[in-house]
Amino acid sequence: MRRLAAWLHRRPRTRLGLLLAGPIAWLVVIYLGSLAILFLNAFLSRDAFSGATVYQPTLDNFARLLEDPYPGITIRTLGMAAVVTLTCAVLALPIAFFMARVASPRLRNTMVVAVIVPLWASYLIKVYSWRLILAEEGILNEVLGAVGLRGPGFGDVAVWLVFTYLWLPYMILPVYAGLDRIPDSLLEASADLGGRSWMTFRRVVLPLVLPAVVAGSIFTFSLTLGDYIAPAQVSTTIFIGNAIYAQFGAGNLPLAAALSLVPLGIVVLYLLVARRLGAFEAL
Repeated sequence: MRRLAAWLHRRPRTRLGLLLAGPIAWLVVIYLGSLAILFLNAFLSRDAFSGATVYQPTLDNFARLLEDPYPGITIRTLGMAAVVTLTCAVLALPIAFFMARVASPRLRNTMVVAVIVPLWASYLIKVYSWRLILAEEGILNEVLGAVGLRGPGFGDVAVWLVFTYLWLPYMILPVYAGLDRIPDSLLEASADLGGRSWMTFRRVVLPLVLPAVVAGSIFTFSLTLGDYIAPAQVSTTIFIGNAIYAQFGAGNLPLAAALSLVPLGIVVLYLLVARRLGAFEAL
């Protein structure tokens, strides 16, 4: 054992490889293996009479993705993911800027905890809470009804509100970290050169914090893209996650697998773009 320890001590890369061998093997077998099985299932067919999966290669499932209603569902889901991401970015920037640049250290710590605490609550509890809030007899309708207005009810607006609430902390934290890394000397230099607050934010802060915003958008965009529980609770609109779930429930596993590759491919492309924008360095 002493000789083995001495041999490993002289080879740090071998030591690191042995340390990571277990987790990497688990990742390859469980995660990448499941994706490989999903990919292979997309090329199988389903018997029209018995409903059983036929182990015969075919491209029919991908051809069906080009037929109604799947193109519309994909575009609708992309639109919702983009709107939720943009909303989270608009809300996160002033909150994160106040936390990083204005708040005192004690208030900053309190706000960081306040942002993190909702992540500890159960996802289902938060979704069902919003279902109660948006219901016809919910508190939102009662408050708006007192001033002669009507709440959004169940629908696309409700989905947008719920998603924005669910994923906003995932945007605030990277943006806060990005703003906190900006040196104070850059802001002072902008002020010395005559830059006003808005110009400093637009010409100095925003370009530097953009990678952090893109890093946060990875979470908000991808999580919105694949979610099917929240839309099913506060809306009757079908998004791509609901379509995949419906096909799995109907036993059409090949078509469900082909549908699952659509958000997976979109997320991969989004990650490639985010990498070019420096988002991974901001995480």
